[in-house]
Amino acid sequence: MTILVTGATGTIGRNVVEQLVKRGADVRALVRNPEKASLPAGVAVAQGDLLDVDSVRVVLSGVSTLFLLNAVVPDEFTQALTALNLAREAGIERLVYLSVIHSDRYVNVPHFAGKFGVERMIEQMGFQATILRPAYFMNNELMIKDVVTAHGVYPMPIGSKGLAMIDARDIGKIAAIELIRREASAVPLPLQRFNLVGPDTITGAKAAAIWSDVLGRAVVYGGDDTAGFEKNLRQFMPPWMAFDMRVMSERFLSEGMIPEVGDIGRLVDMLGRPLRTYRDFVAEITAAA
Repeated sequence: MTILVTGATGTIGRNVVEQLVKRGADVRALVRNPEKASLPAGVAVAQGDLLDVDSVRVVLSGVSTLFLLNAVVPDEFTQALTALNLAREAGIERLVYLSVIHSDRYVNVPHFAGKFGVERMIEQMGFQATILRPAYFMNNELMIKDVVTAHGVYPMPIGSKGLAMIDARDIGKIAAIELIRREASAVPLPLQRFNLVGPDTITGAKAAAIWSDVLGRAVVYGGDDTAGFEKNLRQFMPPWMAFDMRVMSERFLSEGMIPEVGDIGRLVDMLGRPLRTYRDFVAEITAAA
């Protein structure tokens, strides 16, 4: 029995693969460039692209459980629907899908709305699925580390509601646990949705305070300027993506990413340990500099 991981060389996918290998799973990884994959020994690396129907058909052959992760790209929705249809065609019923928290509420954010559409298709097609809905990844802070350390400003406009940021390593472990649970079950398991959150809800001011404490010098919060945020992002990403991120940040300001009752306890029980904290993550990435 084989578990296929899409997006296997990205931040989340790589963690999922590593956790599955640790648990002795038979893992196949879908990658665009096998020569650059650098995945653990024993992983069957398959070349393909989710828009290449022929290659996906080949990769899905013999797969029993699918981990579906789609990058934020213009054709993300098409990629996901194509993969689901081909999985159904191949007889695959067991699935773990990486969505996003509040996908049903951030309705004007393009990549959130797309993921919620995929969730609806999964449900209507009757997959035996776990839908994981992570909050903001702590690992995204790697992109702003140099700005914070060089200029003493925390630049992300995350506002005062707060984001329950989660470490990608915790996401990877939880996803692997769910994949193996579904893979090993002798009976069909019902569809479930889990919010994946960290132990603390981080506001802009709190993020700046944590960076200040870790660095031992003042860091201030840069404020809630989402237009300026979009302008800065356009320096290194396509305009459509920068705008998507701006609209998302506006929802951060208006409602945040807040856990529901029971979310944190459920995840701690699944992991068998506490969730990684934002403070520990910041200390780790600054120590590694």
